[in-house]
Amino acid sequence: MVELLVPLHGIGGRGDLPVPLWLAIYSAAAAVAVSFFALAAFWSRPRFEVTAGKSLGALTKLIDARPTRLLLKAVGLVALVLLLATAWFGSSSPALNPAPTWLYVWIWVGIIPLSLVCGPIWRLANPLCTLASLACSTLGRGVGGELEEGARTASGRRVRGGSYRGLPEGVGCWPAVVGLAGFLWLELVYPVGSEPLAVAVFVTMYAVLNVAGGIVYGPEWFRVGDGFEVYAELLARLSPIGRGGDGELELRNPLAGLAATPQEPGVVGLLCLLLGSTAFDGISRWSAWVRSSGDLGRTEHIVVHTLGLAVAVGVVSVVFVLPARAAGAARVRAGVVGRAGLPGAFVHSLVPIAIGYAVAHYFSFAMFQGQEGVLLAADPFGRGWDLLGTAGVRVDYAFLGTGFIAGVQIGAIVAGHVLGVVAAHDRAAELFRRRQLRRAQYPMLAAIVAFTAGGIALVTAS
Repeated sequence: MVELLVPLHGIGGRGDLPVPLWLAIYSAAAAVAVSFFALAAFWSRPRFEVTAGKSLGALTKLIDARPTRLLLKAVGLVALVLLLATAWFGSSSPALNPAPTWLYVWIWVGIIPLSLVCGPIWRLANPLCTLASLACSTLGRGVGGELEEGARTASGRRVRGGSYRGLPEGVGCWPAVVGLAGFLWLELVYPVGSEPLAVAVFVTMYAVLNVAGGIVYGPEWFRVGDGFEVYAELLARLSPIGRGGDGELELRNPLAGLAATPQEPGVVGLLCLLLGSTAFDGISRWSAWVRSSGDLGRTEHIVVHTLGLAVAVGVVSVVFVLPARAAGAARVRAGVVGRAGLPGAFVHSLVPIAIGYAVAHYFSFAMFQGQEGVLLAADPFGRGWDLLGTAGVRVDYAFLGTGFIAGVQIGAIVAGHVLGVVAAHDRAAELFRRRQLRRAQYPMLAAIVAFTAGGIALVTAS
């Protein structure tokens, strides 16, 4: 992102670290490595393969009640209408229009704590799914194929009804990868991606395409085609609240929910896209990058940044996929998974790593620019209104110290990577024979340590 939103990313420099950069990197990498060897010594059997949670019957009845569902859908629709209305008809300046902040901060960053705390709630309020359902009802479709949100199999799949067209075999989550790639390209590459008009055009196009997908393919489309819902569902895997095999909400071990992440085409690509894009956002804020690309014209800027984003995603993909496949050099239990399927088997370990990266990268941005979203909401259309009585109030940049921000960032990266090690080790205990368990994990350990060191270097140097 550019203009107004650029200065609020990151922590501003190495001087914000409470310790030298090299010490932070070595300490974090050591914490990850020590976690691995402790697990190797004391954790030899899978613990999350089949773990039942505590049923939350009362909460299930409340969430699945028709008034609650209608309320959540209404909230989602109102939010979408407000976002589009302000983007299309508000001020053309991102400094005066709240739409860019609402999209890039409240929605894109806010989806992380929302999903971690509330579980799979995004799909209940997804306005695009609601619009598709309304369109199907208007067209006289959907009675036979419509599906209640809670009706899912244990793997998280929705059962497709007979009135919708089936998705192509093996498509997996690749449509969602394409949609999120478009969003991240707008945020990180397009020179005026923070302008309200750019936000308006993107959100409108994204909504039209996904509603059309929902009309043709039914609710199954949003499970694999809507990038925001797919992302939210992956985040919700690490929530203590989730749906059990019977569709009931349950209180569970978050790592057990993570272990149940579906292994389907596109999930590896999606998580590598998220990690790579975050890495590129950090790289593009290095002073050397800024100096070398500062004099580029519009077209050259787009080309260079598009290539940079693609390379970053490619590097992350290689750093994950090759070690995951290399683990197959050890003997996998007969009939479990082939070497080509190992990246999919370990992909759930990238979810906490991606969360750690995102928290580290967006924390200060969300804390400061998020305030701007509230202040601008008082006059969303630039008419001189003061709906919230906040006229004259300014963003408080002093309520968080740089040392605290740096601590949160490093802590998020280390915690995310340690959880990634735990998730990967538990899956390895399921896949590999005990005698070869430690040797099988060395390639993945090297990859996770590399992600740890790289993440700290990026957020502190950007």
